[in-house]
Amino acid sequence: MRKFLVILGFIAAILAVVLAVTPLSNIALIPAIVAFILGLAIFYLSKKQNQSKKVVQYIFIFTIVSIGITTYKSVFNEVEVGDTEELQERADESVEDSKEILEDLDIEEIDDIDMEELDGLEID
Repeated sequence: MRKFLVILGFIAAILAVVLAVTPLSNIALIPAIVAFILGLAIFYLSKKQNQSKKVVQYIFIFTIVSIGITTYKSVFNEVEVGDTEELQERADESVEDSKEILEDLDIEEIDDIDMEELDGLEID
């Protein structure tokens, strides 16, 4: 049971550190909390069975590092909103271009195709 919790704790702690350094740093809090809870459970089992608590220290270090990085990024990184008017103009131009392309299509030519000509075609 203890080995299983140790493996899960390390996976959660390392995942928290990896997510903390990526742009998805806000999601890193979930595996960090899981790693912390698993670390507490491992500490309790280690204390009960008189085993080494070194593994728990590593899990707690990874968890503290990931929470520290996540907190730093959330406090000091500013989200800048760009010029939304320019984006709206581009979207409007795109819609107008699409309308022009659709108007230029000659759908009558497609209706004039003889179905017997298509029956002779083989498609691999």
